[in-house]
Amino acid sequence: MSNELPIGLAKNARRAWALDDVAVVPSRRTRSPQDVSLEWQIDAYKFDMPVIGAPMDSVMSPASAIALGKLGGLGVLNLEGLWTRYENPEPILEEIAHLEASDVSPENTRRLQELYSEPIKAELITARLAEIREAGVVVSGSLTPQRTQEFYQTVVDAGVDMFVIRGTTVSAEHVTDNGVDGTEPLNLKEFIYELDVPVIVGGAAGYTPALHLMRTGAAGVLVGFGGGSATTTRRALGIRVPMATAISDIAAARRDYLDESGGRYVHVIADGGLGTSGDIVKALAMGADAVMLGATLARAEEAPGRGWHWGLEAVHQEFPRGHRTRVGTVGPLEEVLWGPSHHTDGSSNLMGGLKRAMATTGYVDLKSFQRVDAIVSPLSQQDR
Repeated sequence: MSNELPIGLAKNARRAWALDDVAVVPSRRTRSPQDVSLEWQIDAYKFDMPVIGAPMDSVMSPASAIALGKLGGLGVLNLEGLWTRYENPEPILEEIAHLEASDVSPENTRRLQELYSEPIKAELITARLAEIREAGVVVSGSLTPQRTQEFYQTVVDAGVDMFVIRGTTVSAEHVTDNGVDGTEPLNLKEFIYELDVPVIVGGAAGYTPALHLMRTGAAGVLVGFGGGSATTTRRALGIRVPMATAISDIAAARRDYLDESGGRYVHVIADGGLGTSGDIVKALAMGADAVMLGATLARAEEAPGRGWHWGLEAVHQEFPRGHRTRVGTVGPLEEVLWGPSHHTDGSSNLMGGLKRAMATTGYVDLKSFQRVDAIVSPLSQQDR
């Protein structure tokens, strides 16, 4: 049966669902939350929870990446951010936090663009990654596809354990026609083949582009366009795929690639639009192996954004498409992730919420939870 709906006489389109439109359904069996395991392993690295800190300056500093690693997750440092442009970015972060208290402000955007025009310094990439490594946690950094050719060798030489290539939309072959500063465009398949570390790459939001990314040798594929609540990609570019459908489509690509490759498993990582523990539950239920969290972790006291959230999209020099968004602060990072919670809206004790959802529906590990029953309940029809 076709899932297409007519828009008009000349165009049909698929019906797609957001995470708000779906819900998981309990089965005949329930479990105790104490019996639930949230362990997740990608390549040789095992984590106590399926959580990756988004490489955004409002979310991850070297200190918060270390804190997340010690709590059982993976922190990814933005290697094009303030921490690799300034020796001491704390005064810059303080200034950003005290800009005009408005999500939409051309003056704020202009100032952000000025602050991010400071050149990236290779020696600071090395120093920041070394700081994380000295803490004894898994070391991970992120570059956009446009900057990967320029700085990846510095990243690898610094001893990174896992490398993330994250952009609005990443293709398997050519990311840009002309390259950066006259360099050749990035060929992901050749690039990943030559690296000795696992690579997570994205965003992707459909079956075919995700399948091509899996064929490059990537260890994981990011589902979404990055930025989450801090991006205006839909309004600026007209691009959006609701996350429930996107995750399910890319989970299908993972299944087919597993068969095509003779058993090679590529992890599907939901990236964006995961504001509460319930969103995380539904993302994993749709087929994600892990989640990349931005705004959700930006609410932690340790977050460098000081209650504000923004991404690289917001500081693009030619076509900014994001806001500095007020997300507030709910408590320490440990409370946000593991509780105990004092909030009733799913903004803290995220892993406790996930454990309880898995226990209520009868599952004790993440992989089996992907089989949970789900229903479609569009937001417009729900009792709020």
